[in-house]
This record gives sequence, C-alpha cells and structure tokens, in this order.
Amino acid sequence: MSDSTIHPSAVIEPGAQIGAGCTIGPFCHVGPDVVLGEGSVLKSHVVLTGDTVIGPKATIYSFACVGEVPQDLKFQGERTRLEIGARARIREHVTINTGTAGGGALTRIGDDCLLMAGCHIAHDVHVGDRVIVVNNAALAGHCVLEDDVIIGGLSGVHQFVRIGRGAIIGAVTMVTNDVIPFGLVQAPRGVLDGLNLVGLKRRGVGRADITALRAAFQMLAQGEGTFQERARRMGAESDSEYVAQIVEFVTGASDRSFLTPGQG
Repeated sequence: MSDSTIHPSAVIEPGAQIGAGCTIGPFCHVGPDVVLGEGSVLKSHVVLTGDTVIGPKATIYSFACVGEVPQDLKFQGERTRLEIGARARIREHVTINTGTAGGGALTRIGDDCLLMAGCHIAHDVHVGDRVIVVNNAALAGHCVLEDDVIIGGLSGVHQFVRIGRGAIIGAVTMVTNDVIPFGLVQAPRGVLDGLNLVGLKRRGVGRADITALRAAFQMLAQGEGTFQERARRMGAESDSEYVAQIVEFVTGASDRSFLTPGQG
C-alpha cells in the first residue's frame, strides 16, 4: 500500500495487495485475494472481491461490483478467477463475475477497455483490448469479444457467442450467433447489415483493404455454397490481411452458428 491514499471508511481485508499510488475512496471493500495495480483509483462504494487481478491505472466508479461469484446454478463454490488488464475504466453499477470450472475457471478482460454504467460481464467471458461495452449491455457466459469491438447500449449477447475483431453491435440488439470481424450488426434480433466502415476508417485501414473487405462481404452474401465454403473461397481470391482475418474466424472452432448477411 506504499504511497496509496485510503479513506478511513474503506475496508481492505488482510491479504489484499494494493499497488503503489492507488486512491481508494469512502466505503469501498477490497477482498483478501484481490490484487489492485499501481496508480488505480476506486471511487466510493466499490466492491472488489474474489480471486481478482486488476492491472495498473484502472479507474472504477461508485457501486461497481467486480469479482463476485458467477450467476450460474452449476457453480459450486470452486475457486475461479478474474483478470482485468491495464487502464480499465469501469463505470457505475457494472458487475463482472469470475469464471466457472466448466468454462475454464477464468473471466478475462484486456487492456484499455471501457465498461459503461450498468453493463454486465458474465462468467468465463474473454474480452480483448480496447473494447467498449455501452450502458446496460450484457454479455452472457462464455462469450468471446476480440479486440476493438463495440457493444451498443441495452444490447444482449447470447452465451458462447464470438464477436470478431473490430465489429460493432448497434443499440438494443440481441446477438444470438457469431459475428464476423469488422461486421456491423443491428436491429432487435441482430442482423449482419454490412461492415463497420466508420471503425475501419478511424483506425486508418487503407482504401485497398476496405475495397477487398467490401468484395468479400458481397461474396459472403451472394456466393454459392455454404457460409464456410464461401469464406474459404474468398480467402483464396484475396491477399488482404483483413479478409484473411474473416476467413480464420469463420473457419475456427465455435459453439454457435453465424450471423450471415441479411439474416438474423
């Protein structure tokens, strides 16, 4: 706790590891198995519990509950874990659960993620870097979100769904199947409605790669054969690394089917 500022009303249980330069506000509760990275800030009334490791320079806002046990009836009290990367911003009333034995015993969130007020990250979810989950969205158990994904407000992601790198989910959307990298999903029942062109341009993706992605999406939408067959064929016909990421995602292991262009 060297050089940390801890309010007198905060409860830091014996065994908790508090990094240098942290600020812990009034009425926070930090459990005995928590590791809080240096330079982190807990506003008032934050609960950190469980076998939880949080990277440096996190900011966690009032009434967030991080590291509590899963909301899973199969959970029998086994020791499971939560890992959160550097520079997390976890807003008010966010809930994040540890893993379950059946799901690998680990919930993991990458670096530079923004979890807005009221959102929920369930057990065994794996979230990449620079992911944004907007207010009151929920990720069910075992979901995988790759880097640079955005989940719109009030949206829900079904258990075991994978969402590929750079995809964006519109507000008030239910996502029940896997979403290809750079995909744009919207409508109440989650329709793959195009590419996240705004996100691609903001990240500086070149015109040639965006053109290749447009052509690939058209092949996925209108080509012959199964969705996986179309993906493999477009990979053979394109040398774009971005198209290759879609092919790798579609041909990878999954517990769900895919959202396909124009279909929920």
